[in-house]
Amino acid sequence: MMADLLIHNARLVATVDASRRELPGGWVAITDGLITAVGTSTDPQPAATRSIDATGCLVTPGLINTHHHLFQNLTRAYPPMTSSPLFGWLQTLYPLWRALDEEGAHVSAWIGLAELALSGCTTSTDHLYLHPRNGGDLLSAEIAAATDLGIRFHPTRGSMSLSQKDGGLPPDDVVQEDDDILALSQAAVERHHDRSFGAMTRVALAPCSPFSVTKELMIRSVELAEQLDVRLHTHFAENAEDDDFSIATFGCRPFEYLKEVGWLSNRTWVAHCVMPNDEEIKQLGAAGIGAAHCPSSNLILSSGISPIVDLRTAGVHVGLGVDGSSSADSGSLWIEARQAMLLAKLRNGADAADARMALEVATIGGAGCLGRLGEIGQIVVGQVGDIAIWDLTGIQFAGAIADPIEAWLRCGPTSVRDTIVHGNPIVRDHQLVSNKVDEMMTAHTRIAAHMQKFAG
Repeated sequence: MMADLLIHNARLVATVDASRRELPGGWVAITDGLITAVGTSTDPQPAATRSIDATGCLVTPGLINTHHHLFQNLTRAYPPMTSSPLFGWLQTLYPLWRALDEEGAHVSAWIGLAELALSGCTTSTDHLYLHPRNGGDLLSAEIAAATDLGIRFHPTRGSMSLSQKDGGLPPDDVVQEDDDILALSQAAVERHHDRSFGAMTRVALAPCSPFSVTKELMIRSVELAEQLDVRLHTHFAENAEDDDFSIATFGCRPFEYLKEVGWLSNRTWVAHCVMPNDEEIKQLGAAGIGAAHCPSSNLILSSGISPIVDLRTAGVHVGLGVDGSSSADSGSLWIEARQAMLLAKLRNGADAADARMALEVATIGGAGCLGRLGEIGQIVVGQVGDIAIWDLTGIQFAGAIADPIEAWLRCGPTSVRDTIVHGNPIVRDHQLVSNKVDEMMTAHTRIAAHMQKFAG
């Protein structure tokens, strides 16, 4: 059978399959968006309508981003917040974010997802918890951006229901009532969630955090997620402030609160997970929970180092997240993979982590977070044709001849050469395929300027 696309002559194909096969001179065939054959240089290759020569390149599964706030790229490197920890950072930025509307959500999502694609990302989630009064249907606006770019998208219908008058952090006009949140969440799932294998769009429910929603909303969100059979996402144990708030407000640690409201299940993936203790790590693993590790954001906000080596050992699905572009300020999954490797070495020892661990976290770890193991995150026959091709030639790779995977993560910074989603290139030769880049950049500059003027 003729394939739609053949990627061939790779220096190495890192399949990240169950046997962790690495195929020198390897090739990958994709038909109807799914992988139909994988082989080495000695295996016969199928004929194909299109082909991509991967000479000198490492071929990996497409990377998976498991935590983001795409709208935040409108307020990158905003000086008043650059030296603040989490709570102060949020209080500085909320006044700007009140100006978000459908156009802002669409343009910021397009820019943020394009940036991710340039770093080898083929699937991204988004935690859209901000819904300003009269802002419009922000979730549909960002889904339209993902569809336009051709990237696989896993947005969440986030929410906040505790404003400053209730003891929370956000201003009153960006929060909603619990009943409204649940009704709008159900409507979003019914409109956008695709349960089919290889779906391009799926939706999860995502109350923002324990300090911005009611306990009742956390409990009722679990009930709704079970009714609709969708996943759950929230911020969890992000830093010492988070711990202190939970103890002062709920009389318990964040883990105990998560358990009390019914979120300790394999339907859940959490963001950050910086502060769990040893016993909590064991219970998180036993529950089959997922954790989005956001190393750059944790560093820039001085939140701490997530114990991902211990979490993985306990059975937690650890994925990678770039987090919002107003904290990490960049949307590169390659950078996050490298930071994850370095921080794991710093926390657990030089031999505790390597590039292969980071690649696993960036691929199948993310698939586990999103409930899509066996579908995305590996180069395996029958899984989706989501592929990243990394050029390992040039000055920065001189001398790196022994191990292409270690070279990929140690010898950068690097960007992806080609990003392929469902068999379709969305980045080719380091450039986005889309012809809308200039249009979106112009709109983004205008909206970002308006947002900062609005806050003033």
